[in-house]
Formats: sequence, C-alpha cells, structure tokens
Amino acid sequence: MTQKAFKYRFYPTPEQETLLRQTMGCTRLVYNRALAARTQAWYEDQKRVGYIETSAMLTNWKKQDDLQFLNDVSSVPLQQGLRHLQTAFSNFFAGRAKYPNFKKKHNGGNAEFTKAAFKFRDGQIFLAKSPTPLAIRWSRQLPQGAEPSTITVKLSPSGRWTVSILVDVEICILPKSTSSIGIDLGITSLVALSTGEKIANPKRFKAKKAKLSKAQKALIRKQKGSNNRHKARLKVGKIHAEISDARNDFLHKLTTRLVRENQTIAIEDLAVKNMVKNKKLAFSISDASWAELVRQLEYKCDWYGRTFVKIDRWFPSSKRCGNCGYIVDKLPLNIREWDCPKCSIRHDRDINASKNILAAGLAVSVCGANIRPDSLKAEGQLQKTRKGKKQKPKS
Repeated sequence: MTQKAFKYRFYPTPEQETLLRQTMGCTRLVYNRALAARTQAWYEDQKRVGYIETSAMLTNWKKQDDLQFLNDVSSVPLQQGLRHLQTAFSNFFAGRAKYPNFKKKHNGGNAEFTKAAFKFRDGQIFLAKSPTPLAIRWSRQLPQGAEPSTITVKLSPSGRWTVSILVDVEICILPKSTSSIGIDLGITSLVALSTGEKIANPKRFKAKKAKLSKAQKALIRKQKGSNNRHKARLKVGKIHAEISDARNDFLHKLTTRLVRENQTIAIEDLAVKNMVKNKKLAFSISDASWAELVRQLEYKCDWYGRTFVKIDRWFPSSKRCGNCGYIVDKLPLNIREWDCPKCSIRHDRDINASKNILAAGLAVSVCGANIRPDSLKAEGQLQKTRKGKKQKPKS
C-alpha cells in the first residue's frame, strides 16, 4: 500500500469560505507565535523549545481574552501547524533546509485536517464545524474503497480553493520492459535521451513573461490597502498559476511516458541550488524545473517497479567520448558538437552525454561500480607511483 494524494478544486459557500479563512488565519497566527517563541527562547536562554512546549503554549493562548477566537475553529489544524513547525526545525538542524520563516497572509494559506476533524460519507467531505459538504469538482474518482486519512485545504494567491485528499492505494507494478535510457538535462533541449531523441524546453515562464511584467507593473501603481490593489494581486497570482499548471502538466506527461517505456532510467545528480547562483543561467535553469522533473521520475519509478539511478555530478559525461572513452580537457558550453581527438568520431554534446550516463547507470545498477572521476584519477596516479618505485635506476 502506498500513500497517494488526490487534488481537486472546490467552490466553498460564503459560510464555508468565512470559516476556512478564519481557520487558516488562526493556523498562521499559532505557527508564527510558536516560531517567535522558539526563536526568542534560543537567543535569550539558549534553550530549545519543542512541540510539547508549544502545544502547552497553545492551551494557554486559548485562555487569553485577546485570543478567544482560537476556540471558534477546529483545534486539529492548529496542532498540525505546530507539528509542521517541528518538522521544519528538524530539517533545519539536519542541514536539509534553511531556518523557518514566518507565514504571510498574501501567500494564501492552508489547513490540515486529520480523521478527527472531518467525515467522509457517501462520497462527500464534511469538515469540522461545517454542517454542509464541500462542493468538490471530482475531475477523477477516488480508488474504490479508499478512506481518506488526511485532508488539506489550500487557498492559493490566485484565489483558487483546492482540497488534497491523502489515501492508501495499491499501485500495480508495470510489466517489465527491455529498454533502458540515459537522460541528460539541458536548457535549450529540456532532455536529451540516449536513443538520440531531444525534447525541447517549452519555456513556460518565458512565454508569459511579458504578460506577467505588465500585471506586476499595474500592481505596483495601485495604492496599498485598496480594493484595486487586491484585484491586481489576484491577476498576478493567476498568471503564476497558469505558468505552474502548464509546467507541471508537461512534466507529468513526460515523466510518465519515460517510466512506462523504460525499465532502467539513469540521470545526473545535479546541484541545482548551486547552479542557479550563475546569474546568466539562473532564469533558464529555474524555468526548466530540473529538480521537479527528477523528483517525479524518482517517485514514479518507485511506484511502478522501475530502476532509477543517479550518476555522480562529477562524472564527465559530456567530455568523455562514448566510442573510445577519451576525455577532453575542456569543453565550453557554447560548443554543442565536437570531434574526438583519438577516434575522430563527431559527437553531439547532449546525445553523447546521455549515452555515457546510461552506460554509467547500468554499471552502477549491475555491479555498484564507482564512477567518480576523482577516485579514478587517484587510482591511476597511485599505479604510476608504484610502477616508478619498481623500476631500477640506470647505472
């Protein structure tokens, strides 16, 4: 059994919208207060405050006269907000994320309901303190017999209401395929496949850049706090939503196709966070959304019984000749085709890289070979040193 989330749009009634906005506002307030308390405790007393302490704080906050409105909403989303804060701090201390930030109202909001705070009856969802079900647009049906374990309601900056339903489902493993593929990520061509196919980068953000720039300029001209500024902010949010939806739709279709057709998928483990520090390429790299593409391939391979291999980022996939193995010293990004000095074969930079990635991925998956170039060079230098010591000096 695998946990899978199904996301749908819904259209709340005025009463439901008022309750949901109040719930999200209280969740955001509790989260920010707990974050401030944990930060203050550390800087003043070097004391770490955990989830148990913040949960006790929440009980005291509900008793204060100026925070009595916290009792008007379900307590479950408030507790879940504290649990998410604890997870954020755990990721921070483990080095996986930055220090948690305060939540802002203009970024939308969300509220998470566990089984104690909702009812799923006759295909309808009833949230706590709401007598009417959510008007969900069922774009696809839930698996038969599935029972939701968690429901997350989200309001996006564009004003779109969505509900994410987490259920346990049994995903059937796909039939085994005889095909394997290596993938080289790029900017002009989003992916270059070891089969020789190149898939162009749709550049969704670039297509909407002029429209977005116009909407953002209109937003800046509006007076802060005015109703016109609120409308302009929604327009900007809708354009961002259009870009995100188009990009995710393309990536899901592409990754699903690759997983269905191939048994083994090899790809480079790129340091995207470091690469976007290059000001000349940051915009194009972010628009390509490499990290999301790799993430989708990884979890879909896990779902459908495929083998997913990440190649070390220092492996010279572009510089290595796929025919004889010769490695050139330098290969600038502006050179898209090159001739091997040893075997004189002409290579397409991206296709050659994808073939080398596939070869390295198969070697790693079969025998666990080490393909780090640094270690290979070190072994070669060590062998040369040993040979030099064995040779006797000439008389």
